[in-house]
Amino acid sequence: MNKSTPTERKPRILLGDDHFIVREGLKQVLTDKCDGVEFGEAADGNQVLEMVWNDCWDVLLLDISMPGRGGLDTLKEVSRAKPKLPVIILSMHAETQYAVRALKLGAYAYIQKDSAGTELVSAVEAALRGERYITPAVANQMAQALHKDGSELPHEALSDREYRVFCLLGSGKTVKDVSKMLSLSTKTVSTYRIRILQKMGFMNNSQITHYVVKNDLSTGEP
Repeated sequence: MNKSTPTERKPRILLGDDHFIVREGLKQVLTDKCDGVEFGEAADGNQVLEMVWNDCWDVLLLDISMPGRGGLDTLKEVSRAKPKLPVIILSMHAETQYAVRALKLGAYAYIQKDSAGTELVSAVEAALRGERYITPAVANQMAQALHKDGSELPHEALSDREYRVFCLLGSGKTVKDVSKMLSLSTKTVSTYRIRILQKMGFMNNSQITHYVVKNDLSTGEP
């Protein structure tokens, strides 16, 4: 990322992540490469949307696993409200889980947090130029998705919200746990669970757990 000259407008980057330490780390990585970059910070999806609606940003770095309104739901809203705002998804999840979904929703890049140094800087530089940045791992995942024999895995038919509920239930979380994590009523989560069971052809949570473990769809949630 080029150093800004005194006459250039400083890049404005909004950091959407519920962990203060992560936001501080992101700021350190980016300020090391770009003098004078201006940051905004949001700790959940609703704060992200409020700041996107009320201010102008050059790039949004968005955690996929924020409490309440998750990253994919937030990405959808941002894409509708500010379609020209580049969004880079940051995630602890492997590319196999969310990368293709995020890119289909309009994300400019999908970066795993454990490799967020050089990859992150490259993704931000590309986003500031209005370009998308595809890591080799994401490119491989996209290629696999394009060259399937026409049959998709059952979980790929789930909506983004259903998929997140599915992964959480499969990791051993109860309906009550999921309702707290996603800021949804237990009734709503139970409705999602019923839809998931119907779409997947399952009878109970044990089958969900078996499928999630078998296909390595663990959420990475605490």
